[in-house]
Amino acid sequence: MSKPTVVVPDDYPPVLGPSAAFRSLEARAQVGHHPSLPPSAEVLVERIGRAEAVVNIRSSVGFDEEVFARCPRLRALSLWGTGTDHVDLEAAARHGVAVTNTPGVSAVAMAEHALALMLAVARDIPRIDARTRRGAWPRGFVTQLHGRVLGVVGLGAIGMQTARIARGIGMRVIAWTRTPEGKPIADLGVEMVSLAELYRRSDVVSLHVRLTPETAGMVGEREFAAMKQSAILINTARGAIVDEAALLRALRTGSVRGAGLDVFDQEPLPEGHPLGAEPNVVLTPHSGGVTAEALERGLQMAVDNVFATLAGENRNRVN
Repeated sequence: MSKPTVVVPDDYPPVLGPSAAFRSLEARAQVGHHPSLPPSAEVLVERIGRAEAVVNIRSSVGFDEEVFARCPRLRALSLWGTGTDHVDLEAAARHGVAVTNTPGVSAVAMAEHALALMLAVARDIPRIDARTRRGAWPRGFVTQLHGRVLGVVGLGAIGMQTARIARGIGMRVIAWTRTPEGKPIADLGVEMVSLAELYRRSDVVSLHVRLTPETAGMVGEREFAAMKQSAILINTARGAIVDEAALLRALRTGSVRGAGLDVFDQEPLPEGHPLGAEPNVVLTPHSGGVTAEALERGLQMAVDNVFATLAGENRNRVN
């Protein structure tokens, strides 16, 4: 039996190419590998036009109706990660393309990163580190998270792990989620509340929802106005969930204390972006889930999803 043609159109910065998962892919398929981002949909189509399956690493270019229409051989689109906001799932289904993702593989890594951002902002670690390196010996009170209220927005795999870890350091956890049915609420030890109550009560608000038309811009002027002036916002989900202009105003006026951000409206974050000048913001480059353990497990799942789909299995399908 001939091997299927599988294309990786966007492995930059390279994560799949150097991995053991890539070697397993090469053993089972004819592989086209592109260690650069496609600058346009036209280039994306040039790269994947004859593919039966695609392993998508980045979300730099969207998979829309036109892309699917111009790739008639495509049967499987395997996403590394959980975000699907760059894929028109209905168009994929219309063109007979099964879309899969890798749920849960980075949940622990992402939850640890959310906690790291909370601690970095609460304890002012970046500024204290910078001053200490310059020979200063800074003093002043920082915030202890033990006993504080964490508000978790979204109880998917990452949100649940964040709640567990936060309770482990003594935080009280309240949460809101669209679909509480089937969630281990009692085991998590969280109190379910409305979004309005969560914003009002939380000392830290941590976002863990997918980017959809309903969640885009869901944290804006009204939500920041409802928060405590001492509140910290953590976003490791998607940049567009937060109105960045409203966040900047809230930070500059003291409506909220600070923010820890791993995701942004525009990625990579441009040099000179206003968020980079805010002293009460900690920034990381959309890297929260990239640990060696989570990386290899997720990449292998993305590869395995391709062959499961081509074999007719309904594994990790999202459309």
